[in-house]
Amino acid sequence: MATHRRFHLLGNILHFHKFSHETNGTYCLVEARVAPGAGAPPNRHPGEEEAFVVLEGQFEFLLGDRTVRVTGGDSVTIPSGAVHAFTNVGDTPGRLMIFNAPGAVHDAFFAGLGDPVDAGSWDFPAPDGPPDIPALIAAAKQTGVEIVAG
Repeated sequence: MATHRRFHLLGNILHFHKFSHETNGTYCLVEARVAPGAGAPPNRHPGEEEAFVVLEGQFEFLLGDRTVRVTGGDSVTIPSGAVHAFTNVGDTPGRLMIFNAPGAVHDAFFAGLGDPVDAGSWDFPAPDGPPDIPALIAAAKQTGVEIVAG
């Protein structure tokens, strides 16, 4: 299991309040700080339900073939296997609370692909070049997440 609780991936810092193994495999609970313009590319994960609560900021979510804008206090639910994405459309970092059930796919994805971040830090690391998208797509597939081409 991951020894870190906080990871950086694609302009998102994700703090695991609960990994799925800590909830008898029923859910994971993640708080995310999302840089302006960052988010998650279109993806789907059969067998995992997902819900987002916007704590701060303005986000745009792709839900299948429609797009919705949400702000603080709004929530978005993603059914198992549905194509979805999100982007922080604000000028400042946004915050989300993310619930995944049963959560093991998301544990493996972020802990396996993300870069560990110090426990007390919410600072975004300096970019060290563009992400290796083909490698990310291949690694995501191994965790049960399918990155969907736009």
